[in-house]
Amino acid sequence: MIINMKIKLLTISFFLFLFTACNHQSNEKLSTDLVNNPNSATGNQDASGLPKFQFESDVHDFGKVIEGEKLSYSFKFKNIGNSDLIIATANASCGCTVPEFSKEPVQKGAEGIVTVTFNTAGKNGFQHKTVTVGANTQPSNFTLHVKAMVTSPENN
Repeated sequence: MIINMKIKLLTISFFLFLFTACNHQSNEKLSTDLVNNPNSATGNQDASGLPKFQFESDVHDFGKVIEGEKLSYSFKFKNIGNSDLIIATANASCGCTVPEFSKEPVQKGAEGIVTVTFNTAGKNGFQHKTVTVGANTQPSNFTLHVKAMVTSPENN
C-alpha cells in the first residue's frame, strides 16, 4: 500500500514537471540569417551566401624565446564572403594558450583579428600550439598555429 502511494506520487510529480517544463515560451527570436546550413539532404552544397575567412597567415613562428615569456600575436583576417561573419568559439590545444576575439559580427569586406597569447612558463624545446576558431563559415572550423623554440634562461 505504501509502495503503491509512492509510485502514484512519483508519477504525478513527473507529469507536473513534464507539463510545466514544456510550457516555457521564449519571446526571443533567433534570426535565420545567422544559422545558415548550405548542406541539403541530397548532399549538394551552396556556400555562396556564407561568410568566409581570408587570413593573412594561419601560422606564426615566434622563433627562439626564453622560457617564462608571454607571447602574443594577432592573426588578421578579412571576411571575403557574402554575409556577416560571426566567431562563436576559439579553443586552444593547451591551457598555456589563450585566444581572444571580437564578439561583434565582421561585416562583408571588413577585417577582424584573433589574438593568441602563449605562456612559455614551464615549457622547453620546440612548441606547437593550435587554436580552432568556430564560426558561421563553411567549413565551420579554421585552425591557427603558433610555434616557438623555448630555451631555458640559463642557456642564453
